[in-house]
Amino acid sequence: MYFKKYLVLIPGIILAFVFYTLSQGFNSIVGIELLGYVKSPISAAMIAILFGMFFGNIFQMRKSFKRGINFTQNYILKLGIICLGIQLKPFEFLEFGAIAIPLIIICIISVLVVIKILIRQLKISTRMAYLISIGSTVCGTTAIMATSPVIGAKKNEISYAIANITLFGILSMLIYPYFANYYFNGESLYVGLFLGTSIHETSQVAAAGLIYDQQFNSPETMNVATVTKLIRNTFLIIMIPLFSFLYNRGKTSNKNYSIFSIFPYFVLGFVLMIMLRNFGDHFFLNINNEIWLNTVENIKSLSKIFLTMAMAAIGLSTNLKELKNMGYRPFIVGFIAMTTVGFVSILTIEIYINFLN
Repeated sequence: MYFKKYLVLIPGIILAFVFYTLSQGFNSIVGIELLGYVKSPISAAMIAILFGMFFGNIFQMRKSFKRGINFTQNYILKLGIICLGIQLKPFEFLEFGAIAIPLIIICIISVLVVIKILIRQLKISTRMAYLISIGSTVCGTTAIMATSPVIGAKKNEISYAIANITLFGILSMLIYPYFANYYFNGESLYVGLFLGTSIHETSQVAAAGLIYDQQFNSPETMNVATVTKLIRNTFLIIMIPLFSFLYNRGKTSNKNYSIFSIFPYFVLGFVLMIMLRNFGDHFFLNINNEIWLNTVENIKSLSKIFLTMAMAAIGLSTNLKELKNMGYRPFIVGFIAMTTVGFVSILTIEIYINFLN
């Protein structure tokens, strides 16, 4: 019985792996064979999510695949992010963590102020505004789902907000890696900080970092973006109680709600993987150099496989028809939130650069 519970996940996981394989094959054929590049200029992660969206909206997905697809975009994604920790050299994350935290705080405050003004102008519900703002500033769908019970959000408001975040998150995921490379002149620290603060979902940040790495050969950027986003995710601990207090002032709050239920625990796995790399580089490089380096490379490869599978799963789960049938006002809010967080991120990074100079 316990075995059957996990057996039903296999078809969806295999489907995501098939899309990963197809994206890698398409990437090689078009980029290397047809265009003649030594390294394909097309990202496999981008191809995976676009393939997933294309096939997921043309064909009706069978129920036998849905559980595995959901598992892939939730848990295999997190496993891929955990494995990314092996790429961080000893104490590398401390170099930009101190920069990322104030940057994140400024972005969050700016978006909250802008959306507070938009509520009055566009006359959308406070619940919807809260869901869009926390989804834009903290960690996308996870933040929306975590916030909805404490503000009593309705089912259609939750779906609407998730569709909103998905649409603009995917747009920024596909556009920002190229824009950031041009704007910041390929500086990995600044590009990573921008991607980590301006894109909504953890999966979308991971994909943007992977796209950037594959296009511009910069694993450092993916490291900075991932760590920045993971630091940003932990702001749920502050934002959820804050939104609960603001919305439920004078009302009966939900006493059964626990902040521990929404804490992103995979962050701890990511940190443990960083510690493993630090420990391994210190103790194994001089003893079993080749074995340790091969282990690190294998874990790096697994992280890219897992993340690309998760991108395919997210694409397969994105329903374009639902987005089309929803109203336009909350989407205006979502677009302005995306633009605001991107603009404020750039402005704050520019101030930091000028301060250093």
